This record gives sequence, C-alpha cells and structure tokens, in this order.
Amino acid sequence: MTQDFVVGFAKQAIELALLLSLPMLGIGLAVGLAVSIIQTATQIQEQTLTFIPKIVSIFLALLFSFPWLMDKMLRFTHTVLTEFPLYIRLDGS
Repeated sequence: MTQDFVVGFAKQAIELALLLSLPMLGIGLAVGLAVSIIQTATQIQEQTLTFIPKIVSIFLALLFSFPWLMDKMLRFTHTVLTEFPLYIRLDGS
C-alpha cells in the first residue's frame, strides 16, 4: 500500500459519508429555516418548537432515502471486499 492509495481510499470514504448525510442535513436545514421564519413572523420565541418538526422531517428523509443509502454503502463495501487482495499485496515479493 502506498501513501497515495491510503489518501485516495480515505478521500473516497469521506466523500461517501458526506454524500450519505446530505439528504438528512438538507431537509433538517430547510425545515429549521422554515420554522425559524414562522417563529419570526408570529413572534413566538420558543426554543424547543424547532425540535419536533426537524426530528420528524429527518426521520422521513431517512425513511425515503434508505434504499439509495443502502445501495451506495453496499457498492462501496463490495468494492472494498472484492479488491481486498489487491490492497494487501506485499510490495517487492
């Protein structure tokens, strides 16, 4: 294993983690912004009011995007496991 391979592999793993978290974070951001606008318009300044809509929306986003998430994770895991002999190859032998 070379240093370039390890850095590339770590980069792929980080990119996948960011890609998988994107739907939930985006939905949470949008719902939080909408609730904040409603709170500002109605002048209700209850801090706990944002938690329930955000939790429910993130759960629904996870529920609907779960097949896509699993497909991405399974492809990455399959690639790692099938190419594992190439990763552990000894240099110079």
